[in-house]
Amino acid sequence: MNKNSEIEKTESAIEAILFTMGNSVEIGKIATAIDHDEDTTRKIIHNMMDRYSEQHRGIKIVELDNAFQMCTNPEYYEQLIKVASQPKKQVLTDVLLETLSIIAYKQPITRIEIEKIRGVKCDHAVNKLVEYNLVMEVGRLDAPGRPILFGTSEEFLRQFGISSLEDLPIINKAKEEEFKLEAEEEAQLKLDI
Repeated sequence: MNKNSEIEKTESAIEAILFTMGNSVEIGKIATAIDHDEDTTRKIIHNMMDRYSEQHRGIKIVELDNAFQMCTNPEYYEQLIKVASQPKKQVLTDVLLETLSIIAYKQPITRIEIEKIRGVKCDHAVNKLVEYNLVMEVGRLDAPGRPILFGTSEEFLRQFGISSLEDLPIINKAKEEEFKLEAEEEAQLKLDI
């Protein structure tokens, strides 16, 4: 491997580290990751910073108290604002759909009750559904800590094309038992691994 391709590979590794970490990364950690000493690593990064600036790249690397971070070049904030101000398309993952269906059928319901049904923490899923305005706080449970009760919103009805919760599909009891058995078998398989 020639010296130029070795430097390019090292710079690519630094880019990958800074991009993936998002926050600042201490010079020592970067140096260890690329198998160089701190002074050499700092020189490589400073060369990258100069080149990014000369090329008017959309990203730049900044030095913050013996650490480095990749960030957006402020020259392009206007373009970023145009994109960021556009409405985001909501993506309902399987986890979000599962959590939403539990809330829709069991409302009003607390996070703890949702977690008992799902078997895993649901903070992120519930927060995302609230952010998407599909779920909302409908009150508080009269119990210690007064946990929040969640229910579906008008936006939920609108998005799913139903006029009221009575229009939700009725779950066939035989199918419900079948789903329960499948879930138990799947859980057992995961435990056996």
